[in-house]
Amino acid sequence: MTVEVIGKLKELVGDERLHIGDEISEDYAHDELVAVRSLPDALVFVENKEEIINIVKLCNEYMIPLVVRGSGTGLSGAAVASGGIMIDTTRMNHILELDEGNLCVMVEPGVLLMELTEFVGRSNFFYPPDPGEKTATIAGNISTNAGGMRAVKYGVTRDYVRELEIVTGSGEYMKLGGKVVKNSSGYSLKDLIIGSEGTLGIILSATLKLLPLPKVTVSLLVPYDDVKKAIETVPKLMRLSSIPTAVEFFEKTVILYSEDYLGKRFPDTSSPAYLLLTYDGQSETEVESQYREAAELCISEGAKDAYIIDTEERRNSVWNARGAFLEAIKASAKEVDECDVVVPRARVADFILYSHEVEKIVGARVCSFGHAGDGNLHVYVCKDELSDEEFLSKRDQAFALLFKKAKEYGGLVSGEHGIGLAKKDYLKENVSENILMVMKEIKKVFDKNNILNPGKIFD
Repeated sequence: MTVEVIGKLKELVGDERLHIGDEISEDYAHDELVAVRSLPDALVFVENKEEIINIVKLCNEYMIPLVVRGSGTGLSGAAVASGGIMIDTTRMNHILELDEGNLCVMVEPGVLLMELTEFVGRSNFFYPPDPGEKTATIAGNISTNAGGMRAVKYGVTRDYVRELEIVTGSGEYMKLGGKVVKNSSGYSLKDLIIGSEGTLGIILSATLKLLPLPKVTVSLLVPYDDVKKAIETVPKLMRLSSIPTAVEFFEKTVILYSEDYLGKRFPDTSSPAYLLLTYDGQSETEVESQYREAAELCISEGAKDAYIIDTEERRNSVWNARGAFLEAIKASAKEVDECDVVVPRARVADFILYSHEVEKIVGARVCSFGHAGDGNLHVYVCKDELSDEEFLSKRDQAFALLFKKAKEYGGLVSGEHGIGLAKKDYLKENVSENILMVMKEIKKVFDKNNILNPGKIFD
C-alpha cells in the first residue's frame, strides 16, 4: 500500500474513515468462519455509491485487490481479504424508497435483514427470504443468494431481486433489471451478480420485491422416534394441497446444545428426531385447514404427536431455539467447520444417516440440522479435544466423504452460504472443467484486471 495510494484514498473519504495496517481491528481478518484469517492493508468505511465507484477505479489504476464486506456474518471466507483494500458498506444502511404501488423497496447495500423486515412490516408488507442470521446485510444475502427457512414456499433471495445498481470490477456503473414483473430483454445480467460473492461487481443499491404480510402464522412441532421416518415424511408433506412455509429437521442432540446455550428449556426433548413445520395465510380458517392436514399426515407416517405452536410465547421458545442452533453447536466445541450441501429432497434422509456413518469413520463429532423442505443441510465437524492437526485432517476427510456422497445423490456443494475461500477445492471436484471455464470467462468480462475479490470461488 504505497503512500500515493493512501493519499488518494484520503482524498476520497478523509482520514477518519480510512484505517491502515495496525489500525485495522482483528475482527476484519475473518468472517464467522474463523479458520480463514487474513487482514487487508487498508480498510475504508464508505458512505455513498460515488465513493465505491471511485475506489474501484483507483484499484484498477494501481492493480490493487479489493474486497467488499458487510456485517461479516458469512461462513465461507468470501469477505476475507488477502492484503489490498477492503470496503466496509455498513454505513450505507438507508432504506431509499418504499414503492407500495409496485410492491417493492429500494435499499442501500448495508441495510440489515432485520431492519428491512421491521420496516416493511410496519406497512403490512413482507420480505420472504429468511436466512438464520438476521444481522446480515442485504447485499451479503444477495451476494450468496441466501435462502433460509421460508425457501420451501417462497423461494430464495434471487426470486425477490428486481433491480440492482452495481459497479463492475472494471469500474463500470450498471443498472440491471427494473421494477417490472417480467423481463425477457436479453441476458439476465442481474442474475449473474446474485450469488457471485462479490467477484463480478459491487452492489450499490437493490430494489426488492415484497408481498402482503400474512395475517396468521402457526407452527407444528412433530416428534419422531426414528430419524428416517421423520425425513421421509417431508416429500409427502410437499404433495399436500398446501405447501408449508418452512420444513425444518433437527435431532435431539442439537436441541440440548441450544438449551445449554440459551439457558432455556425447549418444549419437548423426549424424542430422537423432530420436524418443525410452519404454515401461514390471511385467515385462521385457511391456516387451520393447512396445519391439520399436515398433522394428520405426520401421525399416519409414524410421528408421536403434532404440537401446535400458536401463541407468541410458544413460537418464541421454539424458533429462538431453532435460530440458535449454529451458535449453540459452536459454543459446544472449540472450533467447527461447516458442510453446507444441498441434495434432492428425496435423498435428505439418506444423507443425514450417512453423516452419522461419517462421524464413526473419521472419529470426530458431527452435528447437523437443516431445511428438509428444500434439501439444504448444515453439517458441522467439531474439534472438541482434537489437536489442530488432527482436526484439520478429520475435517478434510469428513468433507471429502460428505461432498462425494452429495454428488452421488445429485446434490451440490453449497445451498446458501457460497463457496468463498473455504469450499473452492470441493467445487472444483464437483463440477466439470467446462463449467469452471465458463465461470472464469464471465469473471474476465466483468473484472478484466481480476482486482475484485480475487481467489474466491475458483483460483
